[in-house]
Amino acid sequence: MLTRRDWLRISAGAGAALSIDPRLLAALQEPEILKPIPSTGERIPVIGLGGRWITTRSTPEELRDHRAVLHALADGAPPPGRVFDSAAGYGGGASEDLSGEWAAEDGFQERIFWATKVNVTGGGRSTADPADVRAQIERSFERMRLDVLDLNQVHNMGDPPTQLRVLQEYKESGRVRYIGITTTSESQYGELEQVMRDYPLDFIGIDYAVDNRTPEERILPLALERGIAVMVYLPFGRTRMWARIGDRALPEWAAEFDAHAWSQFMLKYVVSHPAVAVAVPGTGDPRHMIENLGAARGRLPSEEQRRRMVELVDALPNA
Repeated sequence: MLTRRDWLRISAGAGAALSIDPRLLAALQEPEILKPIPSTGERIPVIGLGGRWITTRSTPEELRDHRAVLHALADGAPPPGRVFDSAAGYGGGASEDLSGEWAAEDGFQERIFWATKVNVTGGGRSTADPADVRAQIERSFERMRLDVLDLNQVHNMGDPPTQLRVLQEYKESGRVRYIGITTTSESQYGELEQVMRDYPLDFIGIDYAVDNRTPEERILPLALERGIAVMVYLPFGRTRMWARIGDRALPEWAAEFDAHAWSQFMLKYVVSHPAVAVAVPGTGDPRHMIENLGAARGRLPSEEQRRRMVELVDALPNA
């Protein structure tokens, strides 16, 4: 069990290990930026955590770090907590199981906004059996040690008519608070747009980054029009941006919107779009989690600053 003293020690060491600008650490004391879920007005912190990295294939040392990352996510989180996004298929269920076990044992379940995903298609199956959908959802409840899930989404556009109908049943029963659908494939954007028009969604989950701005053309405007919250995956451009940045220094003008690290630069671009409710970058390193959370403090870039960010990124060499 990781105690709060352990977590404070890790937090203190993280700043030194990463040579983090003192302004970044100071910013963590500022109020957190919250954004509303349009369907209810409930407000959530704009930076969360993606849980794909939690797997039983991790070493004991890696699992210890992963547990510390979850503590970082939950520590000091305002109600209803910061978003942790998992999926029934991540690590064969390990992501749901281990995160649920750690949160229950360490007493921070109520400081997390629990999100996961369901999909029983794939492997040659294009349609879903409703009984299989319900069985997978029930396993998610069991693994995460929860009676109520904050959000469950159909993963990768799998049979929306069937799986969204089942999720709607769970929402009406009160066991799932919000429902949605996800894709990180541009080839599915047309289908996604149609689902956004045809179904009463609370959320969608998509890939979006300062170097991946295709969603700004149609998906994000439609989300604003339809009152659907957007959860952002891959806000670092599937790691492309790190290769393009290399050892370049962060421009001094990034401080104008309180970005003191490249991760915050990229995250602030994403969450400053009016359609985006939350970004969920994945990490297994508690030091990086601290840095990411700093993007939820201070100012967000204006439209003029966003254009300047795009110009800088587009001028970088391709990886």
